[in-house]
Amino acid sequence: MDSSVNVPRWTPSPSPTRILLKEPITKERDEDTEMESVASEEDDLPFCNVKKSFPFSTSPPPPHIGAVEAPSLRVDSEIRQSLEITEPAFAPPKGEGNVIPLTSSKGNGIFVTWKDLWVTVPEKKGGRRGILQGLTGYVEPGEVLAIMGPSGCGKSTLLDALAGRLGSNTRQTGDILINGHKQTLAFGTSAYVTQDDTLMTTLTVKEAVYYSAQLQLPDSMSRSEKKERAEATIREMGLQDSVNTRIGGWSTKGLSGGQKRRVSICIEILTRPKLLFLDEPTSGLDSAASYHVMNRIIKLAQQDGRTVIASIHQPSSEVFELFHNLCLLSSGRTVYFGSTSAANEFFSLNGFPCPTMRNPSDHYLRTVNKDFDVDIEQGFGSKMSTVEAINILVKSYKSSEACQHVQRRVYEICQQNGGTLEKKGSQAGFITQCTVLTRRSFVNMYRDLGYYWLRLAIYIALCLCVGTIFYDIGHTYGSIQARGSMLMFVAAFLTFMAIGGFPSFVEDMKIFTRERLNGHYGVGAFVVGNTLSSIPYLLLISVAPGAMAYYLVGLQKGLDHFVYFALLLFACMLLVESLMMIVASAVPDFLMGIITGAGIQGVMMLNGGFFRLPNDLPKPFWRYPMYYIAFHKYANQGFYKNEFEGLTFPNEQAGGPPTITGDEILKNIWQVEMGYSKWIDVAIVLGMVVLYRLMFLGIIKTVEKVKPIIRALLTVPPKQQSTHIEDPSWTPLHE
Repeated sequence: MDSSVNVPRWTPSPSPTRILLKEPITKERDEDTEMESVASEEDDLPFCNVKKSFPFSTSPPPPHIGAVEAPSLRVDSEIRQSLEITEPAFAPPKGEGNVIPLTSSKGNGIFVTWKDLWVTVPEKKGGRRGILQGLTGYVEPGEVLAIMGPSGCGKSTLLDALAGRLGSNTRQTGDILINGHKQTLAFGTSAYVTQDDTLMTTLTVKEAVYYSAQLQLPDSMSRSEKKERAEATIREMGLQDSVNTRIGGWSTKGLSGGQKRRVSICIEILTRPKLLFLDEPTSGLDSAASYHVMNRIIKLAQQDGRTVIASIHQPSSEVFELFHNLCLLSSGRTVYFGSTSAANEFFSLNGFPCPTMRNPSDHYLRTVNKDFDVDIEQGFGSKMSTVEAINILVKSYKSSEACQHVQRRVYEICQQNGGTLEKKGSQAGFITQCTVLTRRSFVNMYRDLGYYWLRLAIYIALCLCVGTIFYDIGHTYGSIQARGSMLMFVAAFLTFMAIGGFPSFVEDMKIFTRERLNGHYGVGAFVVGNTLSSIPYLLLISVAPGAMAYYLVGLQKGLDHFVYFALLLFACMLLVESLMMIVASAVPDFLMGIITGAGIQGVMMLNGGFFRLPNDLPKPFWRYPMYYIAFHKYANQGFYKNEFEGLTFPNEQAGGPPTITGDEILKNIWQVEMGYSKWIDVAIVLGMVVLYRLMFLGIIKTVEKVKPIIRALLTVPPKQQSTHIEDPSWTPLHE
């Protein structure tokens, strides 16, 4: 059809003649029976025969849509002048016969409803900004709801609100009910798949899924049962041909984007959750990969009666046809909620028909996207802004029978005696979690060249430099200063290099955050697993390069002295890694984290007792307490005691004795505290390691406990919602 032909816009009348653009015949999908478009030509204008048996439909409803009332759309005649949007009064069904009973198959699933849902955040200049504005909707078992809209419309906010993941600075009003009750999503009943595929890139598909199965599934299941569950889940997502392929990252090529997304879904459905949240599951995928991913999800929903809610940005036409229902948002308001097959008719009846051979989802998003505010061509050649078009659609939906049907269905679901969610078993025990996390982390560290192997090579190079510069230092009077400088370099700069593993640890933190939010394991198990898995590598770095530097320089002979040297070096590197864990909990960005960690260590170096002797440090702050907080104090003192105790050096000072002992050097030159053994210094450093790890655990735990409290304080009862947002034109934040 020539694009220059003007199509009259539908206007309300007692017997409206619905004139639509010809819709293309949709291709039948595999394993699903699709609606077929019926179109005919008359007077050079396309005409669609609208059947009354299905809301806004051009053909009978698809199999996955139950029988519903046929709504008749009526648009207010003053729609262009009035932008006031008033929600119709909630009308419960008349008579018991109107309540649609939950079928036995759906009765075992999870029904999610939300009514009059508002979400706001504070603005910098005061007041609050609305992200979601009075949304109402539902999703039933065996169905997939697509939340669509332009960037910043509130898709992710709605998904997070339904999943209970809103930030602590948000304020939420309205009702979100599970099976008609206000209840918490218990472990194993729901899962959340994030937009980013946060996976251990060094693991194979089989390893990633099996390790996760060992963590999530209870100890009452045997190893063979967990393995069988993992293999069955891999087959469900069609990954059986890639089980031995590594996921892949910056250093190695691995799975494709679609395969990684399916691995992420595999990990989250191991517990067989009845409710699945997907945050843009097709983001970054091509059309073919997107279709395969969503097709697998549709099968899971239909076969197992799962309830699936997915936010999606711009699906292809094939992917769009897979969804059962559509929730289209713009500026935090509902533009349309209903069957995906009926959306095209809704837009056509309101004067925004989808052109022939165009992807419907592209057309819907272009119509309601006000970021670029492109004028929309109307039937009579007139033009209106995107904001006006959005308000027309929003008001049309609010006044339609389709909206009333959503309200009634929400009421019907809430009236049923839906059961409360029961916790599906529990995760593995603490010992099992620690063991599995230690093994998984050890394998990851072994395969990731940037975690420890690259650092080992750098340590070898540095220790060779130290060994050759201070080679065979001897026992002259000048060697006293040289020994102190060499040992200070080991205590300060060799331990400083431990921050090189921070980027890899940040990746571990991302995985931990995802798995922790989904309840795979606790913070304590993560801390224990990370600590135990790193010990062998840190010992290797301490012993091998440390031996090169120690014996090339010619430090004090005796195996016990070298063992102490390597042990203290190991403790210092472990402490620096513990310090960086605390930094990672506060600064998740690896570049800012490295800068922060380097700055903290730089301050500690200045207070270590080498650049400025302890007695010369200003007492108000640098001597007390910073000198005793810096681990370099104990590292320097331990290295000095281990090296100088028992040695004698010639004294070249005029008027002094011919020789000077190591104890005198420690006391008079380095101002070392001699009241306790060198082993106390090692014990203090190891104690600081434990303290820092506990601080990391405490920070994570505190944040988890404080966030719900803050959210509860900011939450306002629904009856007060009108005092917070009254202007529906408020612009929401970007997601």
